[in-house]
Amino acid sequence: MDAILSRYCPRIDFDSYEDFYENYRVTVPENFNFAIDVVDRWASLEPEKTALVWTNDEGELRSYSFADIKNLSGRAANVLSSRGITKGDVVMLILKQRPEVWIMMAALEKIGAVCIPGTYQLTQKDLIYRCNIAEVKMLITADTEDLLDRVVSSLPECGSLRSAAVAGSRIPQGRTPAGEAFIDLRQAMAEAPETFTPPKATRLREPMLIYFSSGTTGMPKMVLHDHSLPLGHIVTAKYWHCVEENKIHMTQTDSGWAKFAWGKIYGQWICGAAVGAYDTERFTPQGMLEAIQRIRPYSFCAPATIFRFLIKEDLSGYDFSFIKHTSVAGEPLSPEVFYQIKEKTGLEIREGFGQSETSVMAACFKWLPVKPGSMGKPAPLFGLDLLDETNRSCDDGMVGNISVTAAGEPGSLSLDKQQGFAGAELSVPGTSPVPGLFRGYWKDNNITGECWSGGVYRTGDMAWHDEDGYYWFVGRNDDVIKCSGYRIGPFEVESALMEHPSVLECAVTAVPDPARGQVVKATVVLARGYAPSEALVKELQNHVKRVTAPYKYPRIIEFTGELPKTSSGKIQRGLIRQRDSSLQ
Repeated sequence: MDAILSRYCPRIDFDSYEDFYENYRVTVPENFNFAIDVVDRWASLEPEKTALVWTNDEGELRSYSFADIKNLSGRAANVLSSRGITKGDVVMLILKQRPEVWIMMAALEKIGAVCIPGTYQLTQKDLIYRCNIAEVKMLITADTEDLLDRVVSSLPECGSLRSAAVAGSRIPQGRTPAGEAFIDLRQAMAEAPETFTPPKATRLREPMLIYFSSGTTGMPKMVLHDHSLPLGHIVTAKYWHCVEENKIHMTQTDSGWAKFAWGKIYGQWICGAAVGAYDTERFTPQGMLEAIQRIRPYSFCAPATIFRFLIKEDLSGYDFSFIKHTSVAGEPLSPEVFYQIKEKTGLEIREGFGQSETSVMAACFKWLPVKPGSMGKPAPLFGLDLLDETNRSCDDGMVGNISVTAAGEPGSLSLDKQQGFAGAELSVPGTSPVPGLFRGYWKDNNITGECWSGGVYRTGDMAWHDEDGYYWFVGRNDDVIKCSGYRIGPFEVESALMEHPSVLECAVTAVPDPARGQVVKATVVLARGYAPSEALVKELQNHVKRVTAPYKYPRIIEFTGELPKTSSGKIQRGLIRQRDSSLQ
């Protein structure tokens, strides 16, 4: 019935990609609160409408309606308020894929508090850094034993932290710097009233969400989003994930990653779809496959890493017929993985591109034929372009910086030292920025200015486009290899290596060379049944020479048990380069 979606999109159906790109529009209200205007409104219109279908490693299966989410988030908001959380306060959630993550995000939005999602892989050092630089007032965590150990050991050095809560039965004995004991969140919610009336309305430009960047290079930055972010993810959900109302969409991701906002809450619920969640303690391909069989999603999205692992499994005994749309983002998907998934399952994976800073910026949208290895064509509203070093648009085949040319100016935010974000509103001069585009890096105007100025946001990701307008990812600007006058993108070499049956995962980086400037190095994780050898090195080098330009072959190949990755699963090529430099 599109009862919610039609409030924000004057037109929903389009005849072609060109029609979509030219005519898609979003109505952005002055006041908008996702929890109230979407979650609670669905609960009012269709109380029994399914919002969440949840499973875990033990095979449990639970379903939550929008009425459930409304009532539980009302209880949670009352618990938060009773602990002094008010509009503008910063709260960190480390909840994996417990049902509480959806409940708490809605509760924080109702209050107008600022949410920082965190991954369960954060170390003690990570926790201390994030709590202090973001001035976190409350931390809410899952009850996994090793996670709780890290949280408790971090508390003495988290000076701004007043309260801590645990979703689960294991409640630790530690105390916050303010002297408060851990709260049993589930018990507190059971005792709290369901009805919550926000004391103040939230305005669109008020801060809502902070994601710490993946930190592939340097310390992670604080990516600040306001309340327009959910509206930006309509394109992500409706036209790339291809969700359908009253059907299940499943994106496999931890709640601490920005991919959660992309695929597990905002656009999906605006469109009236249910969210499928697999709350796993440790990823295994078999566990993932069995969870898919239980949830039976209509549409499915996962990082490239998951698909790389799945193609090494025997998939013949699994049913995929209920999945009608499949997509991938986070890292590029090599053509070899695309073809193997299609051969083994019948699924055609559609790639998308974006960042923690954005909603989907380019994708193989539903009207477009798939070109394996391509991220597709630009999304509407962003004015996406490839810019060279002089800020001129690149011709077909030329590598440029993927840039949002309709960005306007980054938001400026004045904070009261005592009140933090309370009552603060992002001031955005000039034209209204694109919904779904972040408002700047909080507390780092210098870095914001380096990538965002003159109405243009430069992502730092490099790509080229072909004569049909399809974009092809090359790599981060720092990852591009300059060898003997050639510019070599790591993804192209990695894709070639992935075609060899011995390669499970790989990362291509540059190694300094006195004659050539840089040479190509491949760090390779081998598939089961293969062992490192000089003969295999030569075989992989010759394989790359055959399937791509010979000058791109890796002159150095190192075998390893695993690749360094960020907490969001992205390969940290920068760490490989740093390690190689230290050994020279």
